[in-house]
Amino acid sequence: MPLTTTRRTGLVDQVIEQMRQAIGNGDWAVDQRIPPEPELVAALGVGRNTVREAVRALSHAGLLEVRQGDGTFVRATSEISGALRRMCGTELREVLQVRKALEVEGARLAANHRTAAELADLTETLAERNQAVADQRWDAAVDADTRFHQGVMRCSHNALLTELYQGLTEVVRASVAATSAQNEPGWTIEHDGLLAAIRDGDPERATREAGEYLTELLTWQNSSEFND
Repeated sequence: MPLTTTRRTGLVDQVIEQMRQAIGNGDWAVDQRIPPEPELVAALGVGRNTVREAVRALSHAGLLEVRQGDGTFVRATSEISGALRRMCGTELREVLQVRKALEVEGARLAANHRTAAELADLTETLAERNQAVADQRWDAAVDADTRFHQGVMRCSHNALLTELYQGLTEVVRASVAATSAQNEPGWTIEHDGLLAAIRDGDPERATREAGEYLTELLTWQNSSEFND
């Protein structure tokens, strides 16, 4: 990652911003270990204390995680994502509950506000997802499924709702993977009904479709916990 040497004013803030950009741009991917402290000191042209303060601040914000004896790892791509990950924890049930709260309203708004171009994008993404499921290409299916849900949120034309959902990218993707055929052979969750409701401009049906598949996922998850 090409870090630029910082100016001598507001060093900590500058380092924080450069590290935040490296995370947001994908130069440092989620779950990747960032360069060790000596490399950061040399690349940035600042002292160890400045780097440590920046790491501490980004860890507090939820973007980084310091693992004693193992290094510092990227935990989330933004402050809001880090905050939501702390709120949801690693409990799949909690993630699905948060998704339901956001996606049901997002689906309702999408049915009212989507554009023709957005509908075309949604249709293409869902076709990609369905084909990947049919081919049993689970990584591709999870990726397309996640992008489909993000697309529905964009169709809502509610900037805050879209931003909140974008902040959940990592946990949404993880929850999709956890409930996919890769982990549950009987996975049959479909989104064609939701797409049809959004296409037809039917907010009540869109709300029902979104609520039903998330309720089904929650029922499956609760059953899995019980069986475990």
